[in-house]
Amino acid sequence: MSNKLAIGIVAVLLVLMVGCGYNGLNKLNQDVNEKWAKVESAYQNRADLIPNLAKTVKSYANFEQETLIKVQEARSKATSITINPGELTAEKMAEFQAAQNQLSSTLSKLMAVVENYPDLKAIQSYQDFMHQYEGVENKIRYARDQYNVSAKEYNVRVNRFPTVMYSRILGFKERPFFKSDAGSENAPDVGDNLP
Repeated sequence: MSNKLAIGIVAVLLVLMVGCGYNGLNKLNQDVNEKWAKVESAYQNRADLIPNLAKTVKSYANFEQETLIKVQEARSKATSITINPGELTAEKMAEFQAAQNQLSSTLSKLMAVVENYPDLKAIQSYQDFMHQYEGVENKIRYARDQYNVSAKEYNVRVNRFPTVMYSRILGFKERPFFKSDAGSENAPDVGDNLP
């Protein structure tokens, strides 16, 4: 066998190996993009519920409007941050997550204030909101978990030998993960609240 033929065979095998690896990476990349779109959609569903909550709460003239304004501002900030999945970095993920956490925090404060208004809690539209909100929060958790699973599978492939030798050259970069919220590693202390 001549040297040229041997080099040609090796070159063809390398092209086939990289081509098959590229196809696999591309499939995993598209899966991560799809999971990211589901995360954004779940968060958008939550944001879409807020105007209905605002209408219900505004009907109570003596309701603390400052809390409601903070929720609306947090909603505006959270919905203004969109990230192209191909440009998803740890920094952009942290910015996105911080805005969403701010919205969650202000919604929690609003719901705590609502506790002081038993008539408001009894209104059907508020009860409907709470039911929908609970479902949306479950969808958000599920979408985030699925994104992390997909990102892990993709990241492992991008960094696995021999793929790591060409993945970066072809533009495949690691994807960041959703991280736990600060303080979530500590169990809540309910001892002081016991009867």
